[in-house]
Amino acid sequence: MAIFESLSDRLLGSLKKLRGQSKISEENIQAILREIRLSLLEADVNFNVVKSFIDNVKAKSIGTNVLQGVEPGQQFVKIVHDELVSILGGDQAPLDVKGDSQKPGLIMMVGLQGAGKTTTSAKLALHIRQKFKKKPGLIPADVYRPAAIEQLKMLGTNLNVPVYPSSPADSPEVILQKALVWAREQMCEVLILDTAGRSQIDDALMGELEKLKNIAEPREILLVADAMLGQQSVNVAEGFHKRLSLTGLVLTKVDGDARGGAALSIRQATGVPIKFLGIGEKSDALEVFHPDRLASRILDMGDVLSLVEKAQEVIDEKQAMESAKKIAKNQFTMDDFLAQLQMLKKMGGLSSILGMLPGAGQMMKQLEGQALPDRELKKIEAIIRSMTKEERADHRILNGSRRARIARGSGTEVSDINKFIKQFEQSQKMMSQMMKMGLGRGGGMPGMPGMPGMGRGRGGFNPRRPF
Repeated sequence: MAIFESLSDRLLGSLKKLRGQSKISEENIQAILREIRLSLLEADVNFNVVKSFIDNVKAKSIGTNVLQGVEPGQQFVKIVHDELVSILGGDQAPLDVKGDSQKPGLIMMVGLQGAGKTTTSAKLALHIRQKFKKKPGLIPADVYRPAAIEQLKMLGTNLNVPVYPSSPADSPEVILQKALVWAREQMCEVLILDTAGRSQIDDALMGELEKLKNIAEPREILLVADAMLGQQSVNVAEGFHKRLSLTGLVLTKVDGDARGGAALSIRQATGVPIKFLGIGEKSDALEVFHPDRLASRILDMGDVLSLVEKAQEVIDEKQAMESAKKIAKNQFTMDDFLAQLQMLKKMGGLSSILGMLPGAGQMMKQLEGQALPDRELKKIEAIIRSMTKEERADHRILNGSRRARIARGSGTEVSDINKFIKQFEQSQKMMSQMMKMGLGRGGGMPGMPGMPGMGRGRGGFNPRRPF
């Protein structure tokens, strides 16, 4: 996530200085703690949170004997990791979606204008349907912005989620009361109430939200907060929590250039758990917040669990098994490869996947200035899409004139086509041999020929030799 890149770089740079030490002592971690303190403050983390963090890390580190076979740097990283997890909230806070078609559970979305409440409401509806297998319904109640009502109706239509046809002429209280009757007719099991926002917290806004809370009796009251606000988002959370007793937070725009301090401060400052992160504009760009996984990402320790979950969501098991059979028979075609690229895109692209692997963050930094993996995959996709149906089925018919035509159609050079075909053929052979040896039969995603950054063997892509 872009929001934590700067903080991650600074922390990792500081932690490297413990290499070669036989013991963690006050002397050899004093300078490191000072750098970590500066890194956190520059990331806009609350001063009191920083002080507590540093004091706890220092108390747990000094005098710690280095375990046999474990470097002091690794042991210190573990201490820092555990303290980050503690600040971020410890265990992941589950979403309460209890309810049925007769008495649907209600989730109330609150926040300031521009934080992304309406978009997040639609994302949450999709999440509830996919993860909890419950039928969601959306209630637009921002009567001060008719465009917000129309936006939610459009988003609901696109996602095939029922949306109550609110009228700006009605008050939010009337809309909610009518919508509760409508929801039972629609057999909705979970309702998401999109409320109005203001440019700042005021008594009129809070009074209206309190009335809605009393009518709705929500199971969850989620504050949608803009991560780009930094420390101000902590103040916003405290203001809403004081009047409404929030049950959770959704931090939006974490894919932007914010410094990340809000996520590290907000739980500690308010006691309200972060439940989701908004990581993009698309309807599925809502990520469940796991404190331990985020701490691991910040320290470049990877997040393999999230990677596995993403893979399970997008990989078609039947298609994967069919691809595996084709690989074993050396019949894997360009069309098959294109299907694999589409799965990869659904998982967020290769850069996103690499970011979840241990140590990959620093590897990506080393490759800066070279061809970016996702850009290279787009080039490969353009090449394949410029082929005819027959050429995709059997690339061996690609003579000189055909390759020249494909190069023109894909905006590449003939040399690019030649390199890709060579790598594809090498990968075909390598994967076929692996399958015959009994490898790769788990039904998972077949190997990706020509994949940027995926090894330096003959069939893989060498990151230092861009495509």
